[in-house]
Parts: sequence; C-alpha cells; structure tokens
Amino acid sequence: MPAPIEALRAHLAPIEDLKAAAAVLRWDQETHMPDGGAEARAQQLSTLQSTAHERFVAEETGALLDQAAEALDAPAPLDPDAALVRVTRRDYERAVRVPSSLVAELSKATSQAQQAWTQARQNDDFSRFAPHLERLVELSVEKAEAIGYEDEPYDALLAEYEPGRTTAEVASLFDTLRSDLVPIVDAIAEAPPIDDSVLRGSYPQSDQRAFGRSVIADFGYDFDRGRQDVSAHPFTTAFSPDDVRLTTRYDEDNVASALFSTIHEAGHGLYEQGIAPSLDRTPLGDGTALSTHESQARLWENHIGRSRPFWRHYLPRLKDAFPDALGDAALEPFYRAINRVTPSLIRVEADEVTYHLHVMLRFELGRGLIDGSVSVNDLPARWNDAMDTYLGVVPETDANGVLQDVHWSQGAFGYFPTYTLGTLTAAQLMEAIQNDLPGLPEHIAEGRFGPLLDWLRTHLHQHGRVLDAPDLLERATGKALSTGAWLRYARDKFGALYSL
Repeated sequence: MPAPIEALRAHLAPIEDLKAAAAVLRWDQETHMPDGGAEARAQQLSTLQSTAHERFVAEETGALLDQAAEALDAPAPLDPDAALVRVTRRDYERAVRVPSSLVAELSKATSQAQQAWTQARQNDDFSRFAPHLERLVELSVEKAEAIGYEDEPYDALLAEYEPGRTTAEVASLFDTLRSDLVPIVDAIAEAPPIDDSVLRGSYPQSDQRAFGRSVIADFGYDFDRGRQDVSAHPFTTAFSPDDVRLTTRYDEDNVASALFSTIHEAGHGLYEQGIAPSLDRTPLGDGTALSTHESQARLWENHIGRSRPFWRHYLPRLKDAFPDALGDAALEPFYRAINRVTPSLIRVEADEVTYHLHVMLRFELGRGLIDGSVSVNDLPARWNDAMDTYLGVVPETDANGVLQDVHWSQGAFGYFPTYTLGTLTAAQLMEAIQNDLPGLPEHIAEGRFGPLLDWLRTHLHQHGRVLDAPDLLERATGKALSTGAWLRYARDKFGALYSL
C-alpha cells in the first residue's frame, strides 16, 4: 500500500471511531436508556458528531486526499485504494459545505426529537412531536441549502442515502411502478380474500424470540458478532463487521409481526457482517447505499421468508414452538395467510404489493415538508387524506398514522424512497441468483442457506462502498435498476395466489 494511502487511512480511522461511538449511544438511546437521560444524551451525541465532522472537514483531510490521488496508478474498478480516495473525496466535498455548528445543532435536535417521538407515539399525541419536527425540517432545509442542489432541496438530502440519484429520477420510477401496480391492487381487491386467522392467537414473546433467533442463525447471522434487542421501531446498526445489532418489537397476538421484522433486520445485519474486514475504520466500511441495504432486508424477508419452500422446512418447527395456536396448521393455508394482500395502516406490516403505496405516500409528504408545500401542523390531516387516496384506509389515531415511523424524528429526509428502490433491487438480484443457483428452492426447503449467503457475500456484501449502488447492481445482474423484475415476481406469485 502506498504511503499516502496509509496516511489517509490513519487519519480517517479515529474519525470513524467517533462515528461508531455515537452510533453506540444512539443504539442505547433506542433500547436501554431511561427517559430522563434524553437531554444529556443529546449533548453527548452532539459533541461526538460535531467533533467527527470537524476532524473530517479539516484542511489536512483535503491535503491527504490530494497526496493519495497522486499515488494511484491506473487503478482497477475494484481497487479499494482508488475507491477510498473517490468515496472519501465525495463525502469530504459534501461535508465541507456544512458548518460544524449546523452538524451539532442537527445532532442535538435529532436526539431530542427521537425521545419526543417515542413519547408522542406512546400517548397518541402529535403535538408533543410537532415542534421538534418543525425544527428538524428547518435544519434539514438549511443543510440542503449549504450542500447545494440543481433542481430542489430534496435532491441534496436524497444524495446522502442514494449518491447519484435525483428526486426527479425517483419520482419518474415511482410513476412507472404506480401505473402497473394499481391494476394489480385493484384486481386483488376484486378476488376472494385470503383467510389469515391462523396467524392470530397466543404467541408468548419469549418463544417468539427463541424461534426468530434460531431462524436467522440458520441464515448465517453470527450472534458472536451481533445481538438482538427490543425497540419501539425495529432497526439495525453496526459499529464494525464484528459488532452488528438488530432490534425488533413483539405482538403476542400475531406471530408474523416480529418474525418478519426479525428476518428483515437480519438481512441488514448479514450485509454488515459480510463487509470485508479490510474496509473497517474507513468510509468504505458500510453499505454502498440504503437501497442496496434495503434490498438485502427485503430479499430475506419476502423472497425467502415468505416463500413456500421456506415454510416446508420451518412450519413444523413453528408448530412445535406454538402447539396450542398452530397444532393443526397446514402448509398451504399458512403460506397463503402470510402472503395475504390487503390495505393496512402500518408500513412495516404491509404486504408486498401495497407496501410501495406506503413508501410513495411518505416520499411525497417528505418532499413536501422540504419544499414547503406541506406544513408540519397540517401533516396529520394530509397523511390521513393520502392514506385514504392510496390505500382506502384511514388511521383512527396518529400513533397508527403519521407517528408510526421513526425516520423523520431522526432527520432522515430523503430516506423513504430507498425502501421501494431496495425492493426493486431485491427482485432484480433474485433473478440473477436463481440463474446462478438453480437448486435454490431445494436448498431453502432443506434449511440450507450457505449457497445463497455465499453468492450475496461474493457479489455484494464484501465490497462495502467500493462500488456505488448502480455499478454494484449492474455487475451483479447485468442490468440497470428497473421495475421489470419486481413486476414479474409480483404477477407470478400473487397471480397464482389470487387466481388472477
């Protein structure tokens, strides 16, 4: 490794350590911190994140980047040294435009907002959260203006999660998807509904936890390098490939809720555990984009966890875990129940078909908050109107409506489109995987996931941010992102389920 590259890595490593320390505090805030610790935690996070930002935007970083770039010699596409310089420079040029004072203020406001959101959701009281959301919108717009954009401020925020994509591109892709999706939703609505009563019963949390942990351990999630806890909103965080943490939440009346949440978050966790150790403590040691990250969660949750071969293997084990609730459950009715399509209030529990409508709703409202066409005070009513338009259901409480997702309390404007982008990516990846692994259904039915995980580690996980998401997807599948693979998957699967 050239000396300038080594110097750059040595400079970046403690900055990444500061970010990891802040992530530990955020994880603790969501899982174990007492309510009374919110104010102190906000200050602690503000200090860590502003310090990391100040060190990163220092002139020394720019000088080391210049020296490292000069030391590169005709790098190959997967050269990690060249990727380190390219990705770090992109991050650096974005970061230097944001004042450290704004970073500190955003960190503090976000920490306070997350605590307020938790209390507001618990008490079904949007007014507790509204002033915090207003402040986050204000600061996010200020951040977008500092970074700069070509068309609209949402572009600058979207780029944080999806480098290289624009709001207009996402909106166009969503318009294309919507035009094909709505007829599918309408056709299913006209078909006889699927009975999913088998999922409801008495499912003690401890037994759900044990079963879920056994499933994701079978996938390859390494509990020696990870753990699972409970939080108000399921999430995954990683401090290194050797410390990757999942959370879920439980409903003792419905066995599907926590199970699919657990599988979903395990998809994120497997990605983080699979990043090459050589990329740790550098800006490359993370998922390349949130759409790629989400693709891993949606792939394991839906293409694997909701498949018929999967339940050939796991339904007998689930019945053993819950004999009173599932003692006489048969494979086909159970498979149909977990794939029932029906408009619902909660995004994280939505079926595969209507899920995109939840994402489109949040994309439009979030974009409106940033461009000023939607006000925070009008948000609950706008949310309910959009739910009625998109899904034909209206939440009776804000807890099940505008307050159901944690992301806006995290200041994560630009985040929500990644859920649909990731779902489309997952379907495209699965087509390539099935071509390369024709025996995959038999592997799944036998509870063998090694070949699938090996494919994902080889083609995606190990690379971290060495390749941008579009390049990574094209290398893995030979195609740019489109709606085609997911629509083929949806029409095949749900056409059969609903005799369309």
